[in-house]
Amino acid sequence: MGLPLAAYNAGYQKESGRRSDLEPMDSPVLPDSVPMSQLRISQRISLLRPTAVNAILAEVREFQDRGGTAFSLMRGQPDFPTPEHIIRAANQALAQGRTAYPDNLGETTLRRAVALKLERAGCVYSPDNEVLITSGATLGIYAALAAVLNPGDEVLLPEPIYDAYLEVIAVLGGIARSVPAEIVGGRFSVRAESFRAACGTHTRALLLNTPWNPTGTVLRQDELKTLMAVAAERNLVVMSDEIYEAIIFDGREHISPASISDDARTRTIVVGSFSKTYAMTGWRLGYCAAPAEIIRAMYLVLQQSSRGPATFVQDAGMAALEGSQDCVEQMRAEYSVRRDQVRAALGDLPKVRLLLPEAGFFAMLDVRELEIPSNELRRRLLDEFGVVVVHGSAYGPSAEGTLRVSFASGGNNLKQGLQRLHSGLSTIATH
Repeated sequence: MGLPLAAYNAGYQKESGRRSDLEPMDSPVLPDSVPMSQLRISQRISLLRPTAVNAILAEVREFQDRGGTAFSLMRGQPDFPTPEHIIRAANQALAQGRTAYPDNLGETTLRRAVALKLERAGCVYSPDNEVLITSGATLGIYAALAAVLNPGDEVLLPEPIYDAYLEVIAVLGGIARSVPAEIVGGRFSVRAESFRAACGTHTRALLLNTPWNPTGTVLRQDELKTLMAVAAERNLVVMSDEIYEAIIFDGREHISPASISDDARTRTIVVGSFSKTYAMTGWRLGYCAAPAEIIRAMYLVLQQSSRGPATFVQDAGMAALEGSQDCVEQMRAEYSVRRDQVRAALGDLPKVRLLLPEAGFFAMLDVRELEIPSNELRRRLLDEFGVVVVHGSAYGPSAEGTLRVSFASGGNNLKQGLQRLHSGLSTIATH
């Protein structure tokens, strides 16, 4: 599971120090033959931890090995099949022999389709040198951070925040600085003044996720304007992870930070993905858009770590963008129905407050009144009631006292999982 940011930063400084403070390390003297078990692992590995989801999955497997039955309200894995027209495009591409090395920037046809998609959202990019196709958004985030961070540079993140970001920053020698959000009017919100106060002489970047995992908040235009004003004042690069952009409720609108102003566009790296929008998680297909200078730098990073998604996968992505978007709306509508199920099942729990999401497929539960550490509560819900959720502290210390509940999977799993979660929390609250 992810460590609190302070622990990451302390660990980084203890193990590595800032690059400017480092002295050359003495080379170890090794015998002619060293048993494999004695070979040293890189120091940077000590900064990495399994993501919260992977750590919990290991516990769930142990629970199942003991004979337990668990219903998972944890993962961000859509249970919809990839739409048929996308699969058909991949099959056709395979039949046509589209299995050779791809263009490392991304196939021209897909880059053009991405550029048109972004233009419709108010962000104009050249497909020739301002769009990069990546093997999922995760690699896009890695390439973006690697392209702009020097060792010791700080990255500001709103907290709670998806824990895997912290690992990437750590392995690149950066330092994550959390900016705790506030719960105002039933939603997590961020204050520009808090980000301004968190800026220091080594602050280099601001990482945003809108819609925001795990909170379900959609950053409004006024919030983005004030955040981008801070970025301009402090000359920060802004990384905008927008993978949940299509799953928005109640008539809200996704707004990319890059669309706020000309200055915002020049300093923003947009990171997108096909995984959530088109139920293509296993296809590993994403994209980034940014000014040409940044894309060139990211392209150099990717050449050393990935040759890009398979050509037939990119053809499928083009079909997704250029084909009917009815499938997207149908999935969004179903998620809305599932959100209503969550509200009906958990909205009246004693000592528990449901924070209904504005977007995505995660709901947060405020369980502070139970006065039980969130990770302990999560374990009890698994061991005693057979339901799997994520503890809020996995997303930073300011999220302690919350639980994240996924409704990415519906049907009987959601029904049974919500019943068990309601029973478990009710029992714990009244005993």
